Amino acid sequence: MAQTILMPALSPTMTEGTLAKWLVSAGDKIESGQVIAEIETDKATMEVEAVDEGVLAEILVPEGTENVAVNTPIAVLKEEGDDDAAVAEAAAGAGAPAPAAKAEEVEAEGDDAGEAEAAAAPAPKASAKPAADGEGGRIKASPLARRIASEAGLDLSGLEGTGPHGRIVKADVEAAIASGAKPAEASKAPGRSDAAPAAEAPKATPAPAQQTGGGYSVVAISAAASAQTRDLVDKLGMPYEAEANNGMRKTIARRLLDAKQTVPHFYLTVDCVIDRLLAVRKELNERAGDGVKISVNDFVVRASALSLRKVPAANAAWTDEAVLRFKDVDVSVAVAIDGGLITPIIRKADTKGLAAISSEMRDLATRARDGKLKPEEYQGGTFSVSNLGMYGIREFSAIINPPQSAILAAGAAEQRPVVKDGALAIATVMTVTLSCDHRVVDGAVGAQFLAAFKKLIEDPLSMLL
Repeated sequence: MAQTILMPALSPTMTEGTLAKWLVSAGDKIESGQVIAEIETDKATMEVEAVDEGVLAEILVPEGTENVAVNTPIAVLKEEGDDDAAVAEAAAGAGAPAPAAKAEEVEAEGDDAGEAEAAAAPAPKASAKPAADGEGGRIKASPLARRIASEAGLDLSGLEGTGPHGRIVKADVEAAIASGAKPAEASKAPGRSDAAPAAEAPKATPAPAQQTGGGYSVVAISAAASAQTRDLVDKLGMPYEAEANNGMRKTIARRLLDAKQTVPHFYLTVDCVIDRLLAVRKELNERAGDGVKISVNDFVVRASALSLRKVPAANAAWTDEAVLRFKDVDVSVAVAIDGGLITPIIRKADTKGLAAISSEMRDLATRARDGKLKPEEYQGGTFSVSNLGMYGIREFSAIINPPQSAILAAGAAEQRPVVKDGALAIATVMTVTLSCDHRVVDGAVGAQFLAAFKKLIEDPLSMLL
C-alpha cells in the first residue's frame, strides 16, 4: 500500500530541520538507497536516502520549508500495485504538513491575538498569521514564503497557493513579485485587519521596508515579532538590518546560556614560552614537504590530549549520579563558520601524531565550513580547544561546552619581555586559559593539567616521543 515518507531524525538530538531541496519530483521512480532530498539541521546539510522503492506520488512539504518537525510526513510513496485511491488515502492520513508546532498553528482572537502571535513566532520572519478572510480564516503558507513576502512588503491575502492543500509556497510569492504585485500598505501589520490595532506592526524605523542608505538595509519587523524584538526596535530610532536567527545560532544561544547559568565556571591562566615550539614546527614543515603544514594549533591539540592522559581527572563529565571518567581522549576543536561555530572532533587525539592531527583537522574544518560534517564528527568529545590567536587576541576565557567539563582558550603568540636567569629578555609567549566546571575539575586538578600542558608546549620534542 502507499506509504508516507517521514522527516528523518539525522542525529539523536534533532527535533526539526529545514527541507532544503528535493532531488526528485512527483512522478519519479525511486530506488531503495537513492538520495531524494537534502535536509539542513542546525549544524550541517545532509542527504536523505529512500528506504523503499516505488514512485514518488506526491510531495507534501515543499523544498525551502523551515522548522519541519521530525516524523512529519513529507511525501507519499506509491508502491507496486497501489492505485490513486491508495495514494489519496495516504495523503489524507498525513494531513497538512506540520513544520514544527510554531506560530502558524496558534489560534487567537480579539485583543489577545497580537500577544499570542508574538509569543509564538520568532523574529524577524514574516507574520505567522499574514491575513484573515472575512470569516476569520487563516492563510496557509510555508515559513520561507512568509519571510520572502515580508521582506518584499507583499500581502499574502491576495495570493493563491499551488502547494499541497492550497498552501502558498516560495514559487507563488516569487511569481507574484515578478508580476509586479502591489506591496501591502506600510501602515498595516501583515495579517492584521483594521479592527485589530493592538497588533499593528511597530514603527521600527522612519524608513519604508527595503530602503537602503548609509550602508544599512532596512527590513521591516513583523507584528508577530516577539515583544523583546519590537521593544528594542522601537528604542533604536535608527536604520537597522534584521537578520533572522538560523537554527545554528539558536542552538548556540541556548546551549551557551545553559552553560553559564548551570555550570560553575572558574578560570586558570598560564603563559607559555613557545620559541622552541616555533623552531620545531618550522623544521618539521620543511622536512615534511608539500601537503603537510603543521600549525601551532595542532601542537595545542596534541599537548591538550597528552595532558588529559596524564591528568585523567580533567577528562570527565558531571551527572547527578556520578562523575564520568572517559577512557578515550576526544578533543573538540572550535571552527568558525558562516552563522556561528562548530566543534569537529579529533577522536583518540592522544594516540595521533602531529601530522595525523594536522591532516584530520584540515579535512574536518573544510567540511565544517561546507556544512558536510556527519553528526558523529561533531557530537560528543571529552574536552574542547578554542584558539583565537590568529585574530590577534592575546587572552580570553571560553565558555564550557556541556557535558564536557573543561575548555582551553589559546591566545596569540607574541613577543614579550620575560625574565630569564635574573635578566630581562625577549621571548615568544602564548597565554592559555582553562575554563573548568568546578563540580568535576577542582582547582588542583586544573592546575595539574595546565602544568602538564605548559611542560609539553615549552618542550615540544617531548610530544614526539
